[in-house]
Amino acid sequence: MPPPYDIEPRLLRAFLAVAEELHFTRAAARLYVAQQALSRDVRRLERELGAELLLRSTRRVELTADGERLVPYARRVLAAQDELTSAFAAAARPLLVDIGAPVGTAHRVLAEAREAAPDIEMTARFHSGLTGAAADILAGRLDVSFGRVAGLAPAVLAALDHRPVRYERMAVLLPDDHRLAALPQVPVDALAGEALYAAAGNPATAEWTDLAERLFAGRGIAVAEPFPEIEGTDEFIRLVRKHRWPVLASTEFIDMPGFALRPLTDPVPLSPVSIVWRRGLRHAGLTALHRVMARRCAADQWLARPPGSWLPEVDARLTAPRPGG
Repeated sequence: MPPPYDIEPRLLRAFLAVAEELHFTRAAARLYVAQQALSRDVRRLERELGAELLLRSTRRVELTADGERLVPYARRVLAAQDELTSAFAAAARPLLVDIGAPVGTAHRVLAEAREAAPDIEMTARFHSGLTGAAADILAGRLDVSFGRVAGLAPAVLAALDHRPVRYERMAVLLPDDHRLAALPQVPVDALAGEALYAAAGNPATAEWTDLAERLFAGRGIAVAEPFPEIEGTDEFIRLVRKHRWPVLASTEFIDMPGFALRPLTDPVPLSPVSIVWRRGLRHAGLTALHRVMARRCAADQWLARPPGSWLPEVDARLTAPRPGG
């Protein structure tokens, strides 16, 4: 059999996904392809290499010795292809960055990166949540977003790269005449009996609603009834004013006349923010964003958890600072 000089990168991606997941269904979900098509690509790769790469049974998938040997080669080939593609594509287009709102961590990082690298175009997008933005990243409509990665589906998160940026302190937005609005800080348990707006009903912000439900569990606090997705800051302000909703928020939030933003305490709940980007993406703008985040984390201790803080275990695990930075 002649040597395999013309192996398609798609076949290597299919094999590598199965090799890393050891599960055809999860690998297919990670690549957003049908399981039948994934199996077909792996079989074709085996034929072209003249080697059995996987041992398949009804219960499990295992790598053969040839499969183990192929993994590092496949990773190097695909990394080189991604680097080549990005090197020629990145310079010709802007980096599309979702920052959610014109306030907060993502907005600050983008603003500082633009100032540090004015010749690199980084164009802002304003999605309402990381769940929706992650789907756009995987579809190629967006490059970068920020938010709570623990709320993403495992198959989605596996197809993305992410890095912890900051633990934002959570707050509650209250009408000025609310019984708790006069307090400088609001103990979480003081919200018992309240129903807070936490974006329930908006599938694009499912990760935020999930965080609220985890915080409220066992405390007698409810998530407000689902409401259709709210698009745009102006419409959000109009609806919150009209319905006079208490809102679960971050201490960095849009200005709302007639409402008081109060930090939550006892415990101090944290909203973990990570940067998320398409795996294999190379762009000078992404490098500029990482440099700003590294500087902020070092200078301002963005990833230091304050005493008495609250954070779900799944979030703590995914956002713990990695060794070596």
